[in-house]
Parts: sequence; structure tokens; C-alpha cells
Amino acid sequence: MRCLRPFFFAVVSAALVCLSGGCDSFRKLAGRPTSADIEAKRELIARENAAHQARLDSLKKVEKAKADSLELLEAIRGTGTLILSSSSLRRVNTGGLDNRYYIVVGAYSNSENASYKAGQISAAGFDPVKIPYGNGFTAVCTGGTDALSQLWDNLQRVSSEKFCPKDVWILVND
Repeated sequence: MRCLRPFFFAVVSAALVCLSGGCDSFRKLAGRPTSADIEAKRELIARENAAHQARLDSLKKVEKAKADSLELLEAIRGTGTLILSSSSLRRVNTGGLDNRYYIVVGAYSNSENASYKAGQISAAGFDPVKIPYGNGFTAVCTGGTDALSQLWDNLQRVSSEKFCPKDVWILVND
């Protein structure tokens, strides 16, 4: 029986330690992660997974926007509307333009004619914009926007107006 006393003492001590401090104290002694460490790691993994999912969702949105933009560009090209960038045109003063896309309804060497066209655009409920060229011409535009979907809507609305010629084109302010 004397032989069992140290063993019994060790078992009772171990049971008391487990009951008072749980297995974390043994884990800590053994150099293993405690339950608090494990829970912190779970939370970190959950946050990383949420951040990763947010990045994937963002990429899906960008890919959808890109696909939608390509479809809209194809629809615009399907109407026969010319699309020109301001950098491809010589001596166009686009410094005061606020938007990326404009629908050009005419270019005039006579400033009175440009003002008359701007008046027609304004009377139809659109906001006219005049863009001076370095060669003395003035382009008269409307439908300034940064979104291709809005440009498509503007192009359809403007094309149905009496002031709009058949050779309307789009200026891309770049």
C-alpha cells in the first residue's frame, strides 16, 4: 500500500490541476497552444477568409463591369457611331472638360453656328458643351458622362432629337 501512496498522490494532484486550470496548464507546460491561442488562430483564419472572399467578390464585380462595358462598346459601334479619343485629334483643348465621354453633334468654323447649335441642344433639355479646336473650329457636344451605360442612354436620347445629325460621334477625353 505504501507503494500506491505516491502514485495516488500524483493522480489526485493531476486531477486537481486539471479541475482548477484545465488542460491549458498541461498544454502550456508542454509548449503546446492553449485554448485561447487556438481560438485566436480561428478568429484570424476567419478574418483572412472574409478578406479573401471580399477580394474575390471585388474581382467578380470588376470582371462583370468589364464585360458590360465591352457589350456597350459593341452596341455603340453597331450603330455606326464613330468613337475618337481626344489624344488622336490634333490641338483639341479638352482641359476644361469634366467627363470622359461626350457626344459630338457638330463642329463649326463659325462661332455663331456653334452657339446656334448649342442653343438647340439647350432648348431640347440637354446641357451643351463647346470644345475649341486649335484650328479655329468649335465642337458642340452634349451627354458628358464617365459611365458607358449612361453614354449609351444619352446617345439613344440625343439620336432621337431633331438637332442631332446622322454623323454624330463620341469623343473620349483621355
